Amino acid sequence: MTALADTPAATDERLLETSLLRRLMGRPELGAVVGAVAVFLFFSVAAESFLRAPSLSTVLYASSTFGIMAVPVALLMIGGEFDLSTGVMVTSSALISSMFSYQMTANVWVGVGVSLLVTLAIGFFNGVMLVRTKLPSFIITLGTFLMLIGLNLGFTKLISGTVSTKTIGDMEGFPSAKAVFASHLTVGEVDVQITVLWWFALVAVATWILLRTHVGNWIFAAGGGADAARAVGVPVGRTKVGLYMAVALCAWISGQHLLFSYDVVQSGEGIGNEFLYIIAAVIGGCLMTGGYGSAIGSAFGAFIFGMTNKGIVYANWNPDWFKFFLGGMLLLATLLNAWVRKRAEATK
Repeated sequence: MTALADTPAATDERLLETSLLRRLMGRPELGAVVGAVAVFLFFSVAAESFLRAPSLSTVLYASSTFGIMAVPVALLMIGGEFDLSTGVMVTSSALISSMFSYQMTANVWVGVGVSLLVTLAIGFFNGVMLVRTKLPSFIITLGTFLMLIGLNLGFTKLISGTVSTKTIGDMEGFPSAKAVFASHLTVGEVDVQITVLWWFALVAVATWILLRTHVGNWIFAAGGGADAARAVGVPVGRTKVGLYMAVALCAWISGQHLLFSYDVVQSGEGIGNEFLYIIAAVIGGCLMTGGYGSAIGSAFGAFIFGMTNKGIVYANWNPDWFKFFLGGMLLLATLLNAWVRKRAEATK
């Protein structure tokens, strides 16, 4: 009787251990975590100054500026869609805040508020066009990308007479807006940019949404198979519109940081950054086909980007090689993520 009584407990314990292993192997961010550790160790050896506190602070800042956008881009990719307008949307958000505040001679917070409404409207436009036309998101957002490039340059030259905005640093509300979007905190002898806090907060909220809410289930279902999701009552259209508006919200946050960090904005900035956001999400474990990924993975993907971007400088290498290393990491991360998924599926 004792042996029989002990057997179920032993079996249950083994099953629990196997289940834990399956969960770890099935996590989409596992490959990104392994990659981040490898890159960190590599630059710790290759660059003597890499482990210094100010250097790590700079790495975190570089990671956060892309990580803020990588979070909603990851959620959008999990939902099965892309957004090629994200890079220029950040610039559009900054331009709207700056030019509206300057031309209306109002408190800069008025410009910030108008920018939020317009940027959300751009995200809403992308989502509605996708749902109504059934066109691929690549085509929809490529069109938005080109239109925003033209609007950014055209309106800036029309209003300011140049390709950059006028300074608004002496306007009412600028110090408080800078404190919210572009300040830094001193921890000991290290400066921590507020974008790092924005980044961590967005990762936490996105992770909670994905893992603890019905909306998270809808996002995974919409990306895994839109028709099947609709058949079980998932509001696929509203979910995808909401994801595009989430991208727009984070573009607004990034745009305000850009404006209040430098006071003026160049109308041609941001072009090409959309690919870096997608790269961070893919390195973080998101599939190009949708239905798989995590916000935490996108954070590790952005961290890998930040470490590589600054690590090359600290190692005194030619920064022209950065894109080469970034492309190599993208391929390696994709292969590692595919291997992890196959191993996870094999253990089921």
